Order: sequence, then structure tokens, then C-alpha cells
Amino acid sequence: MEYMFMPLRRYADFSGRSRRKEYWMFALFLTIVYVVLYTFMLGGMLSTSTSGQVGAGFGVSMILLLLFAFAMFVPALAVQARRFHDQDKSGWMVLLNLIPLGSLVVLVFMCMEGTRGPNRYGPDPKGDTSRVFA
Repeated sequence: MEYMFMPLRRYADFSGRSRRKEYWMFALFLTIVYVVLYTFMLGGMLSTSTSGQVGAGFGVSMILLLLFAFAMFVPALAVQARRFHDQDKSGWMVLLNLIPLGSLVVLVFMCMEGTRGPNRYGPDPKGDTSRVFA
């Protein structure tokens, strides 16, 4: 549970490294919240009045969804950049998401293990340096 909220504590921290567990637990947290908000939005759409107007729950849930999306944009970028740093790659590789099929490349990188031991972005987030071969 700690890993789900760690990117929120490091809100706009684009330096350092993040483990796979931190990235994927945060992705799970975002997915759960989005599913809940979309469910409320769908419920608001389905609760139309007799006059054919969409229920008030739709507008409220749409505003909550937009606020949440805007609030989570920076921490999502930051944790992805730190994930690239864990693999000793530049955080600017996040921009691959902007090109067609670049998201698939980023997905593969997010699944890969980070470099063992310290790299130019900081110490190993797993803290296990005994596996490093000199």
C-alpha cells in the first residue's frame, strides 16, 4: 500500500529512481480510481429524468474525473521518468508516449528490470548492492 502513494509524496520529483513495484502499484491505484469515477459517471448518465435530461450525478462525476486527471498528470509523468532513470535512461524518454506506437515501447521499458547497483541517477532503490559484480 505504501508504494501506491509514494509517487504522490514525491509529487513533482523527477530526479532519482523508482522501482517497478512503485510504478505498477501507482498505475493500479490510478486504474481503481478511474474505474470508480467512470462507474459514477455512467450511473449519472443512466439516471435520466422523465424530461430526458442527464442526472446531476453525471456532471459532478465528470468534474471529479477531470480534477483527478489533472492532479495526477504530474506525478504520473514523474514516476515514469524515475522509472526510466532506474534503467539508466533519460527521463525525456517519456516523450515516446507522444508518437504512434511509442506507448508500447514505453510499456516494455516499464516492465524491464532496472540496473543493479548505483547508476548516474542515484543508488539502487532496492538497496541490494550485493548482487553487483565489479
